Amino acid sequence: MAQSRSSISILLFIAVALVVAAVAPVLTRSDNQLVVYCAHDQVLAAGVIERFEQESGIQVDVRYDEEANKSLGLTQLLITEKNAPRADVFWNNQLMGTVRLKSEGILQPYRGFGWERIPEGFRDAEGYWTGFAARSRVFIINTDRMPATVAAVSERLNAVSLKKVAIAEPLFGTTLSHYCVLADQLGFSELQQWHRDLRERGIRVVRGNSMVKDMVVEGICDMGFTDTDDAFAAIDAGAPIEIFPVRLSDERTICLPNSVAMIAGCRHPESARRFIEFLLSEETEQQLADGTGRQIPLGPVDETQLNDDILRLTDWAANAVPLATAATHHAAVQQWLTAESTGR
Repeated sequence: MAQSRSSISILLFIAVALVVAAVAPVLTRSDNQLVVYCAHDQVLAAGVIERFEQESGIQVDVRYDEEANKSLGLTQLLITEKNAPRADVFWNNQLMGTVRLKSEGILQPYRGFGWERIPEGFRDAEGYWTGFAARSRVFIINTDRMPATVAAVSERLNAVSLKKVAIAEPLFGTTLSHYCVLADQLGFSELQQWHRDLRERGIRVVRGNSMVKDMVVEGICDMGFTDTDDAFAAIDAGAPIEIFPVRLSDERTICLPNSVAMIAGCRHPESARRFIEFLLSEETEQQLADGTGRQIPLGPVDETQLNDDILRLTDWAANAVPLATAATHHAAVQQWLTAESTGR
C-alpha cells in the first residue's frame, strides 16, 4: 500500500512538472509585457510610450541610452544579444543602424497596416523596418550675423574660410547618416574630398548637433549643419534663427526618420506587433509633430491639424532622397571616419 502511494505521488509530481513545462513558454511570452530599446530622446518618447501603456494595458520595460552616440550604442548592444535577445522592439532615432541590424540577422519582418501607411521610400520592402516621424537636415542661420537667404548660405559655404560654419562630428548620429547619403549620391571618393575640403577651410567640428545650434545661437558661428529638432529648440527659445533645407545637387533634401523594427526571436511578439502599429499610426505621428521636436509625419495625416512649421517641413520631406541604398554605405563610411580620427 505504501509502495502504491509512493507510485501515485511520483506520477502526480511528473504530471505537475509536465503542466508547468507546458505553461512556462506561455508565461514568458505574456501578451501584456514588452521590452523596448529606444534611441529616441526620452523627453519626446516617454509620452508616446505612456499613452501606449494606458491604451493597450501592456507594461513596457524601456531602455533608453543618453549618450551622444546612443543609436550606435543600442545597435551594438542588440548585436551582442543576438543569440539571447532581451528586447522585443528597437525604436531607433534614425535609420542607418537599423538597416545594419537587418544585415546582421537581428530583425524579423512585419508588414502590418502601419507599414502599408508609410511611403515606399521610408520603409523596407520586406518589412524588416519602417520609418516614421522624421527630421530634416538643415542649415541653421543666425539672422543677426548674416542674411537668411539661399544666396547668402551658398556664398558662405564657398568662402575661403569656414571658421564661422559648424558641423557635428560625423562618426555618429545624423551627421553620419548625412555622410552616407553623400557617399551614395556622390561616390565614396567624392565624399572624402568634400570632407577634406571642409576641414582644410577650417570648418568648426563640434560634439553634436545641439552644440552646432549653440554655436550659432551664441554668434560664435554664423551658420551650421544640424537637424530641424535642434533648430526649433533655438527658435522656441527666441533666438534669431532661420533654417533652410540642405539640398543635394539634384535639389532633393535629406529627411531622416525614426525607425521601428521587431527583434528576431523576441519573447513578446504579439505585444511587439501592437507597439509597432501604435508607433506607425496617424495619432502617434501627429503627437510627435505637435511636440517640441516638430517631427515630420511621413504617412497621411489630417493637414488641418498641422501647424505652419510642420506644413513647410512636409513639403521638404516630399522631395527627400530615398535612404535604403545610402544605408548600405554605413559600415564603410564609419570605418573610414574611425580610422581617420584615430590616425590609422
